[in-house]
Amino acid sequence: MDLKSRWKGRVDSATDRAFFRYHQIVEEKQEEGSAISLVGFCCDEGVRRNQGRPGAAEAPDALRDALASLPWHGGDCTLADYGNVTCEEGMLEEAQDALAEQVAEAYAAGSKAIILGGGHETLYGHYLGARLHLGPEAKLGIINIDAHFDLRPYDGETSSGTMFRQILDEDQKAGYFVLGIQRFGNTESLFEAASKFDVEYMPEEIVRTSDPASIARRLHSFIDRHDAVIVTLCMDVLDAAAAPGVSAPTPFGLDPVTVRSIIRAACSRPDVLSFDISEVNPGLDEGGRTVRLGASLANEAILAMLGKSPES
Repeated sequence: MDLKSRWKGRVDSATDRAFFRYHQIVEEKQEEGSAISLVGFCCDEGVRRNQGRPGAAEAPDALRDALASLPWHGGDCTLADYGNVTCEEGMLEEAQDALAEQVAEAYAAGSKAIILGGGHETLYGHYLGARLHLGPEAKLGIINIDAHFDLRPYDGETSSGTMFRQILDEDQKAGYFVLGIQRFGNTESLFEAASKFDVEYMPEEIVRTSDPASIARRLHSFIDRHDAVIVTLCMDVLDAAAAPGVSAPTPFGLDPVTVRSIIRAACSRPDVLSFDISEVNPGLDEGGRTVRLGASLANEAILAMLGKSPES
């Protein structure tokens, strides 16, 4: 990736960091030194297999474009761009393995990681990277901000709806907490699967009516019970009016301020290794507002990880 052609935007000052925007602080990936590393995952094969609306493979670069001109509030920290992992010819599992290697490489360099998906199958590669880095014995927590459990069986093939069942089937050290579950976005069998696997969850109605401090306490309790945590945001958790450009639009979804509060509360904790954003679909977006919202929420995760958000 040519950083100069990808990361560009308004320049208010070429020397004073108080005026800088994202495009002015991004660097090529390096062995060490960057507090945050970005990895793109250009893939929507899992969405296609799950009979969703394809197009999320175009999201990583669209999100970079939207991030580029946002003001930088991360102080002297820099952001390393590892480029994109691309799914070729429907080879989802191979692409997830490649993503895992890039994520683990970012951790090894001392960075927190931000993964720009992609369909929500992004999460499985993200998880594999965390497990590769931590080893098999660490207790790994996964916080999912999502309308769906993604606990479907995968006897035929894996997809964007099977990742958490894959993880919980194979990893006895993994814990799962999901916020924003829609009652009518999940079959009764998926609620039964959640009970079988001891999944912690907060339905959309409970999230909507709870005060942010009580949600933060639940998040922090979950994080404290694990050695490390990764966070994943599926953009279909948001109300379709705020985020129309997603693979599966959600009526009665959460509002952006609530999702921002959840991200701040979770990602500000030091045990959180990384964050991914999935299911942004630029080709179905109205006026680019889902892309802009997604970039803003990724920015919130970055600042929380750097200790620069109001929740830190």
